[in-house]
Amino acid sequence: MSPLLLLLIGMLIVIGGILLFRLHAFLALIFAAFVVAALTTSDMVERHEIRLASIPVTADGALTPGMRQNLILGHGEIIRAGEHTELTPAAKIQLSKNATTNAFQSGFQPGDRFIHHTQMSAAKKTAGKNPMQRIADGFGKTCLGIGILIAMAAIIGKTLMDSGAAERIVLGLGRAFGVNNTPLAFIASGFTLGIPVFFDTVFYLMIPLGKALRVKTGRDYLLYVLCIVAGGTMAHSLVPPTPGPLFVAEELGVDLGLMILAGCIVGLFTVTSGYFFARFANSRLDVPLRPSAELSQAELQAMVDRDPVELPGLFVSLLPIFLPVGLLATGTIFKMSGIEFPGRSIVADKNVALTLGAICGLLLLAFGPKRHSRSRISNAVQAALASGGVIILITAAGGAFGHVLRQTDISGTIQHLMPATQTGLIPLAFLVTLIIRTAQGSATVAMITAVGIMSPLVDAGLEFHPVYLALAIGCGSKPISWMNDSGFWVISKMSGLTEAEMLKTNTIMGCVMATVGLGICMLGATLLPLI
Repeated sequence: MSPLLLLLIGMLIVIGGILLFRLHAFLALIFAAFVVAALTTSDMVERHEIRLASIPVTADGALTPGMRQNLILGHGEIIRAGEHTELTPAAKIQLSKNATTNAFQSGFQPGDRFIHHTQMSAAKKTAGKNPMQRIADGFGKTCLGIGILIAMAAIIGKTLMDSGAAERIVLGLGRAFGVNNTPLAFIASGFTLGIPVFFDTVFYLMIPLGKALRVKTGRDYLLYVLCIVAGGTMAHSLVPPTPGPLFVAEELGVDLGLMILAGCIVGLFTVTSGYFFARFANSRLDVPLRPSAELSQAELQAMVDRDPVELPGLFVSLLPIFLPVGLLATGTIFKMSGIEFPGRSIVADKNVALTLGAICGLLLLAFGPKRHSRSRISNAVQAALASGGVIILITAAGGAFGHVLRQTDISGTIQHLMPATQTGLIPLAFLVTLIIRTAQGSATVAMITAVGIMSPLVDAGLEFHPVYLALAIGCGSKPISWMNDSGFWVISKMSGLTEAEMLKTNTIMGCVMATVGLGICMLGATLLPLI
């Protein structure tokens, strides 16, 4: 069966399962993975594993391993490509170090590949596994990469909320920007909090502040709402350790620190475009502050007049976010510049960085102004892990789905159809994610599904760093937010915007920000490919 047909079947199961049968995303992804794995023959799996492990011969006769490949010298085989996507052993060879720079003298031809005999044995072993074993392999590999990170990020988010640190960040940035620039403070706060905290939670926290400011100023309510959305929603899709971009970075082999840095840079451009659109929409549409059951007028006024001494200081409030982000970003900068120092591998380790952030958050609960007892801290951690556990299951199921999709050897099909992997693949990744997001509503599920489709391109070889592909997937998850998106209803019901107002403002703003982000990704891949 064609890998493209298997891909289509898998996508239909995911989207149909969520939309038609109202399945949980975890079940939809696992069912899709099982069907694809069951329909994938052992020959297809073996061909994929050989393509993944074997080292291609470049046009000048050099054997150059890719980003995630390992060249092993010694006894192996020359692998020759057929007319389409098949790979067949052509000859046995004893590969020496000299042959890696001039492979043609050792019997290689242009387009050939080399695989060590141990790697060939491993490929055959993988091909002999049953579908559920291969699904479990993908599930376990994903948990290994993102399990601790998501759990710690969930703890950070919960401690920021319960300690008052999240509110302190918003109020602190509001005072720093000034009353006239409060919309910018909302964007900055939303983006900052959106790094470790899920978007729905960010909006729950910040919309009362937007309403309180509307009571105080008597104007610009739509501007406040859209600025909160612009900041929170872009961090949700571009900057780890939020689950979507975290999973995409892991699947594409992108260094987490680089993903954070690049996500913040692209996010700067996207939220700027969102800010200008928000101002434009606010000038054309006057949205009143409608009655809400969640907050009374007295509660809104109390938020405006809150004494800052009831909240933690701004520095300690930001520490659980900026400490892990700073460690990861610094480690990436040192790595890219070739700087070594004792303990760098530990300090810049992603699991260590997020764990330190979680410890800072727990210390805020224990010793901040809102001191929590040990039992309350324990309950907060339990609630955070319960929430994070669901996300881990969904992302791991997405990892299993992507794993079996790759084993169909779809990368060979893509190489055959698109022999030159140019920047045109970036809008393709964007479009694939956009279609899935529009069809089933969830930005995170769209990213998880899309990266499973696009990750074989990294194995096939790119002429730019895969971080651009990761960011394009993130941007593609922004359009189109409409009635099948839970976030659409969270924003609508909490803010009081009608469905028509949401479509005219929030939905269009998401499309604007996504398009700007796509343009930045393509420009970066062209001018600064990072390879």
